[in-house]
Amino acid sequence: MTEIRGVSSINISPERLFTNAVAQSAQMESLAGAALSQGIEHYQNDRYGEAAEAFRRSIALAPTSGNAMSAANYMASSYIKQGRTDKAVEAYKLAIQLAPTSDEPRVKLGNLLYSEQRYLEAEKHYADAVRLNPGAANRYSLGQAYLSLEDYGSAERQFSEVARLEPDATNGYYGLGLTYSRWNRAEDAIANFRTAIARDRTFYTGYMDLGCTYADNGQMEEAEAILAVLEENDANLADTLSRYMYKVDPPKFMFTTATSSFPYTMPARSQVAALDAYLTAAGASQSFTMTFQFDKEMDRGSVESIYNWTISRASGSGPGELYNFGLSIPDTEIKPPQYPTYVYYDAEQLTATVRFDLTQNATADGTIDPSHIVFQFKGKDKFGNAMDPRRDQFSGFTGIA
Repeated sequence: MTEIRGVSSINISPERLFTNAVAQSAQMESLAGAALSQGIEHYQNDRYGEAAEAFRRSIALAPTSGNAMSAANYMASSYIKQGRTDKAVEAYKLAIQLAPTSDEPRVKLGNLLYSEQRYLEAEKHYADAVRLNPGAANRYSLGQAYLSLEDYGSAERQFSEVARLEPDATNGYYGLGLTYSRWNRAEDAIANFRTAIARDRTFYTGYMDLGCTYADNGQMEEAEAILAVLEENDANLADTLSRYMYKVDPPKFMFTTATSSFPYTMPARSQVAALDAYLTAAGASQSFTMTFQFDKEMDRGSVESIYNWTISRASGSGPGELYNFGLSIPDTEIKPPQYPTYVYYDAEQLTATVRFDLTQNATADGTIDPSHIVFQFKGKDKFGNAMDPRRDQFSGFTGIA
């Protein structure tokens, strides 16, 4: 029977074993480096599939080398270029395993997940990055994740810390401005946006968000001032702010058009028959129109709903604003209908034509005060904004009010 000799009986010195292991390791690292270089060449030439495979091979050859994490990051980028987010996530998770004490792959994975609107997952990886490296940049990313999750208290804490760590930079104050703006704390938001701008007068994104906050808060004159700054310095941001202001600004009556058939300038105690010849007969009815110009696009259904409109006698408290100037109303006075009979919205001209009927009394001697008939609209624009209460009604005496 042949004797099988064990490895222990082979006369190989430990020094030789170590030398062989080092040589083999060096060879594997050399092959891994070559694969990494090959992958970078593929990547630079837009061959992302081949690049990803080369980076994977580089990691497999030398997973403990200093280039392994770089290869994993490149592999993730290759998958992102191919639109394979799931594979990119796996690559970043591999990078985290290869460098468990580094915040870099955690931040990159968080950024990828954030871009996919997977905010809860992104928050976890940003939080891990902060635990490893609690610097301002990582805290800012974590604050943005909290902001997207509408966890405004946590976002406030992170951005406050960013401002403490970098008091001369814009990021912390800007993040606080965004947080307070979405938290419906307009004054706090405005103060922090202004502080961010004070740190950098060319921080035009901060100007835009300040202008948006002014607009949200109904401070349109202040928003207009910010818009003027952007129009001189950044046309794209100026356009964005202008569109936002248009969107959130409450709709208003601008004026009535000359096509209106109701003689709204006639004085108190005018004869109903003087409004139109058809109203000379007792009990006769005649249709009239009022056409109103809006300052922006309106919701057609809202405008054309007759119940969003009211027609009434003036009840204002200013001098001369009461119907019939506050004098007693004669028995001959007719009342306008509470609602119109029909409303048409012209989306191209941004006008509403309101049609309503007036009826002569039974004795054909009806009177009316046309200049103190009030037309009011309580509908919405196409963005869902209610009418500006300072410009949602009209009478011949007061005009738009």
